[in-house]
Amino acid sequence: ANPAASFNAEDLYSSGVCFAVSQKQYDEAYMIAPLAFAQRLFEHEGTLTSLELKLKPSADPEQALRRIRQTLGSGFKALNRAEQQEDTFNVMNIEKTMAYFFLTFILLVACFNIVGTVSMLMIDKRADVVTLRSLGADEGLIFRIFLCEGSMISFLGAVAGTLLGLLICYLQQTFGLLSLGGSSGNFIIDDYPVSIHPSDVVIVFFTVLIVGFLAVLYPAKYLTRRFL
Repeated sequence: ANPAASFNAEDLYSSGVCFAVSQKQYDEAYMIAPLAFAQRLFEHEGTLTSLELKLKPSADPEQALRRIRQTLGSGFKALNRAEQQEDTFNVMNIEKTMAYFFLTFILLVACFNIVGTVSMLMIDKRADVVTLRSLGADEGLIFRIFLCEGSMISFLGAVAGTLLGLLICYLQQTFGLLSLGGSSGNFIIDDYPVSIHPSDVVIVFFTVLIVGFLAVLYPAKYLTRRFL
C-alpha cells in the first residue's frame, strides 16, 4: 500500500508572486491559496474555520466587537487584534510600564538641578527676603513666593519637554528618523513605529509637574525657616 494515499493531494500552480512578511513564524507556517482549494484539501467544503473582518477607519473597534459577539452568540469566538496576539501585546505593555518607571527615576535624579537652582536663588535673594520680612511679610508668604518660583520652573520644563517630545514623534512618523536596522525588507516596516496617545501625554506631563513640585517643596520650606 502506498502511504501517500492516506493524504489528500491537490495540484496548485504558483502565480509567480511570493508574499512574505519577513517573520519566520508566519512565512514558514502559512500560505495563501484560493478558498475552494483549501476547503477541498482539508475536507471542509462549504465551511470556514475563521473569518477576518476589516473595519472602516471611522469605525469603533470595541463597539463592532461587542455587536459581533452579541450576534454570533457563545458558539463562536470573536477576537480583536490585541486578543489574537495577546502575548506580544502583554510584552509591549510591560516594556512600556518599565520604560515609564525608568524615565521617572531619571527625572528624580534630574530634579536635583531644580533643588540646586531654588537653593541658589533663595541664597542670592537673602537680602530681599530680609526686606520683605521688614515690610511685614510672614514666613508663609515668603515660602509661597519661592514655591511658586520653583513650580514655574517645573511647569516650563514640563511644557517644553512635552512639546519637544511631540515634535520628535511627529518627525519620526513623517520622516522615519530612527530605522529598525538591517537591510531593507527584513521587516514589514523599515522605520521604528511611533504612536501618540493623549492619555500617555497627560500622564507624563503631570508626572513631571508632581515630581518637580515635590523637589521644590523641601528646599523652599527648609531655607525659608533657616533664613527667618
